[in-house]
Amino acid sequence: MSTELVTEITQAVEARRNFAIISHPDAGKTTLTEKLLLYGGAIHEAGAVKARRAQKNATSDWMEMEQQRGISITSTVLQFLYNDCQINLLDTPGHQDFSEDTYRTLAAADNAVMLIDAAKGLEPQTRKLFEVCKLRSLPIFTFVNKMDRPGRDPLELLDEIEQDLGLQTYAVNYPIGSGDRFKGVYNRRTQQVHLFERTAHGKKAASQTIVALDDPQLEAMIGDEELYFQLQENIEILDEIAPEFDLETIHAGQMTPVFFGSAMTNFGVELFLKAFLDYALKPEGRQSNKGEIEPTYPEFTGFVFKLQANMDPKHRDRVAFIRVCTGKFEKDMTVSHARTGKTVRLSRPQKLFAQGRESLDVAYPGDIIGLNNPGVFAIGDTIYKGKKLEYEGIPCFSPELFAYLKNPNPSKFKQFHKGITELQEEGAIQIMNDTDEFKRDPILAAVGQLQFEVVQFRMQTEYNVETRLDPLPYSLARWVMGGWEALEKVGRLFNTMTVKDLWGRPVLLFRNEWNMQQIVGDHPELELKNTAPVGSGY
Repeated sequence: MSTELVTEITQAVEARRNFAIISHPDAGKTTLTEKLLLYGGAIHEAGAVKARRAQKNATSDWMEMEQQRGISITSTVLQFLYNDCQINLLDTPGHQDFSEDTYRTLAAADNAVMLIDAAKGLEPQTRKLFEVCKLRSLPIFTFVNKMDRPGRDPLELLDEIEQDLGLQTYAVNYPIGSGDRFKGVYNRRTQQVHLFERTAHGKKAASQTIVALDDPQLEAMIGDEELYFQLQENIEILDEIAPEFDLETIHAGQMTPVFFGSAMTNFGVELFLKAFLDYALKPEGRQSNKGEIEPTYPEFTGFVFKLQANMDPKHRDRVAFIRVCTGKFEKDMTVSHARTGKTVRLSRPQKLFAQGRESLDVAYPGDIIGLNNPGVFAIGDTIYKGKKLEYEGIPCFSPELFAYLKNPNPSKFKQFHKGITELQEEGAIQIMNDTDEFKRDPILAAVGQLQFEVVQFRMQTEYNVETRLDPLPYSLARWVMGGWEALEKVGRLFNTMTVKDLWGRPVLLFRNEWNMQQIVGDHPELELKNTAPVGSGY
């Protein structure tokens, strides 16, 4: 490999940052996403996409059902440039039933941004997603949102993060007031106060006045004596009791830099973005069957972390989202597919921007590319140039709800089968099959009720098939380690149902925890697992 190419890849890695946003529904994730795009110049007015049609809906919530309900239920990739940095923003589902899709998205991210509502603090979904980030030891950046509304005491919120999540906190900026009295923030990096001026619904970048903390005019500029003295007191407390800023601890996922602001009014958003670029991890090495592979490894490699059907309803398309891990991706390059051993030509690659897409010619480690997927890829697949290597698979989690999905209209069998196959490949829901060959109805296995609704909604709107659910009385799934051979040795099992997953592996369904413990107690040689890797690394 030429020295020029190695230099080119190294420089590209240095200029890239990517992150996923995790939050509870209604914490303001879509608003923050749009404001980051606004500052990145990807959109020129919040709520409108500059490229392709001025959509007045949020850029990242594109699926019809999401727009009807105002919640994110698919993950989307948004890319933009800011201060010569290529930023890949992975927008994750904001609904708890989609934590599996979120996990897959986090597998492609190098950093996570935890968004918290200032009035509510840590909420159940945020805690759940934090645990997922912890599994990957991702650096976590915290943005406390909605400071323009009455909220909890900032020091109390910092304490809650420390006590409940076991994370050290470092307030990079600190708010001056909240609600109607929210005047701005003190930036501890520069020891300057940023006083904001409101714009109409935060449609344009916020205007601000920057002044030194020791400026004699500061009290008059804040215009509120109580807030001025409160700020001085809080800074003193932070300097005395808060831990020192430590980038190594942040990168290890043990300390979170905290930012306060309001995405709705744009207060503090750009300050957060600038600090994030300085502190965030650049694309890192990934574990493979050949050990850790650094992003500067000259040969191209990548892995599929998401599949999405029908992103454009007018063209029944299927897109594979691929995280570039090493080397340089080039349009029309031919790569090897680790699971199947086949050679695949990567034509028509796309740079993704929610539903809008542009064709692209090159991509580097940390970038996300979209490839038309004619049934070639599955989630967790590795593609590579040069010597064979395979990245670690992405686990699928134990579902908690199970139901047969029935097609009451036999004339729609083809569409029904196509819909199920594509939604299964996409990972919208886990689909299992009965071991009895005569029972042809697929078994949907979901983390939450909404997943069932989404599948039925999409079968109806995208494949024109009405479906019926027939619930099953089980609440736990466990994969059998050692496969069918291990299961046959045990003999007949009672109070459980044996099904096959996408890869034909045996999965046991149990009514409850007690049921499962009873079978494990009766058959100590049976090894069960609550997650199974997706893809071929199994």
